Amino acid sequence: MIVFWIYLIVIAVISLINFILYGVDKKKAESGAWRIPEKTLLGFSFFGGAAGGFFGMFTFRHKTKHWYFYAVNILGALWQVVLGVYLIVAFA
Repeated sequence: MIVFWIYLIVIAVISLINFILYGVDKKKAESGAWRIPEKTLLGFSFFGGAAGGFFGMFTFRHKTKHWYFYAVNILGALWQVVLGVYLIVAFA
């Protein structure tokens, strides 16, 4: 069960980082400064930070017009939930 809690902590940390990245990118977009690449935002969303990606999209109203951000966040969230369930079943 400790593996599951470690997994949740990792997911939470990556989500927090992703949330911050969305906020920083939104501020940079408004000021016309150098931007965080979309592949970075999408990568963090898919590889553990889907929750932070969704919260970042809607909190900062950023990247909400791009369908592929929804798709990557949904796919990322799905596999993250499936892995969490697997860890509960396998290590319970």
